[in-house]
Amino acid sequence: MGTTNEPCIICDDIAIQRGDTTIWSHGTFTIPRGTVTAIVGTNGAGKTTLLQAELGLIPLSHGTMTVLGGAPGTTNGRIGYVPQSYTSEIDSSLTAEQSVLLGLTGTRFGFHLVSRAQRSKALEAMEFIGISDKAHLRLSELSGGLRQRVAIAQALVSDPELLMLDEPLANLDLASQRTTVHILRKLNRELGMTIQVVAHDLNMLLPILTGAVYLLDGHPHYARLNEVLDSKLLTHLYGTEVQVVTTPQGDMFVMPGLDDLDPGIRDMHDTRELARSHQHAKHTTTHHTHTQTGR
Repeated sequence: MGTTNEPCIICDDIAIQRGDTTIWSHGTFTIPRGTVTAIVGTNGAGKTTLLQAELGLIPLSHGTMTVLGGAPGTTNGRIGYVPQSYTSEIDSSLTAEQSVLLGLTGTRFGFHLVSRAQRSKALEAMEFIGISDKAHLRLSELSGGLRQRVAIAQALVSDPELLMLDEPLANLDLASQRTTVHILRKLNRELGMTIQVVAHDLNMLLPILTGAVYLLDGHPHYARLNEVLDSKLLTHLYGTEVQVVTTPQGDMFVMPGLDDLDPGIRDMHDTRELARSHQHAKHTTTHHTHTQTGR
């Protein structure tokens, strides 16, 4: 892991353009190392585009960006990336171990012998993620949640300083979402890994987030999480009324506004009931937060 105090990402007036269309512009912000950052915005706002720009896959149309101290694309060997399409694009006939090894061998897989050191590294990554007992199973035999953990292990096997994940909780059941968040917390706290997560719904991620890049009105901004959890900002961001509610226990919830709903279809809960339903995150922070925003 990196030990420098240099920021992970530095953006100075960056913009992305495709054809004659500007995706977003005037992005000036810094993301510190050792943080867990969500990238949020409405569909089509350019969340994945930001990750692709950081990886050097899409050129900036304006401004400058530094990633781990270098230009985008020059430091990718120190970055782990989990695409949203991983579970559908990876060859399901591969075993979990073979899939994780791809993080070390890349396109050379199948043409070169895998060394003992590489197998040891893959096993170490799978043990950290908690799937070493699934090493021999084919991806087709694994649940969506387990395949997602294989994808994270594949990104982890090269010891990255920065881990990027595109919608890692999408299409997972509640238990798998919680397991994934637990793994990300472990990577951040035990290894000091900087993590970026593209997310549409922040619900499960809030206990581990430190900040967010939010794409608003065609411009990317970065702020600490307590600054992002603002009713007016979130209402503007999601294009629908959003309420931020704090319970007597210190739990914070971000919920869709209910003013326009028929009273007969409201699903109202006592704040104590809401707090009890979120006790799974109590051990992560003293005053933690949760959101429930419409997809």
